[in-house]
Amino acid sequence: MTFQASGSFDIEAWDADKPYDEQGDNRMTRVHVGKTFHGDLVGTSSTELITVETPAGPVAYVGIEHVQGILHGREGTFVLQHSAGSEDGTADTQWLRWLIVPTSGTGELAGIRGVGQISVTEDGGHTWALEYTLD
Repeated sequence: MTFQASGSFDIEAWDADKPYDEQGDNRMTRVHVGKTFHGDLVGTSSTELITVETPAGPVAYVGIEHVQGILHGREGTFVLQHSAGSEDGTADTQWLRWLIVPTSGTGELAGIRGVGQISVTEDGGHTWALEYTLD
């Protein structure tokens, strides 16, 4: 059975190192992010990102996020793989996707698999949607 979950999250920490690679006007930076989730998932996460910034602004990132919480009443952890980008550094052309890393679920979330996305609201907040299955 496939489940749909959604909600919002708050960014509690954004700790960026200085760029570790700069070629021309392009910069790559490691960032640690802490989040609190609300909605169908209640919990917290710790994320490591690698971001890409060009003269157009932030245009891409990849990351790994370890989520701990309660999803639709089931408690456990799982890992999300992030893939995100923007055509021109603006929110109008961006895409932000998640993949639940297979075999990463623990506790009552063991066997979880799925995909999701993040959206940035007009006021700069974040919402999320997740489609998942449980073995």
